[in-house]
Amino acid sequence: MKNKEIIQILKDTYPRDIRKQLVKTILIEEKRCDAVEIKEYYLIINQILSYVLKELNWNFTDSSKSWDENPLMIMEDVFPNIDTTKWYKEQKLVISNDINVIVS
Repeated sequence: MKNKEIIQILKDTYPRDIRKQLVKTILIEEKRCDAVEIKEYYLIINQILSYVLKELNWNFTDSSKSWDENPLMIMEDVFPNIDTTKWYKEQKLVISNDINVIVS
């Protein structure tokens, strides 16, 4: 499935207000440092990211050779301001660390 198709499916499934509220709630819980509450919201966003990965037929081995950031780009497009969350930064950090390990 193509990026635009996945983006449209996610936007159709989750209305804009819900997408904005999810990110807003994640940001609030990250500031509070409430591990129990944030875990629930991370689970939701991780499930959506898993769907994106599945639909892109993304797999670590293939994508690590020429790193494919399409899944995170899709998440940025669908969820306003997701790139300001710790969750997003952690995803980027994992990508960077995995690339460094493979390259080393």
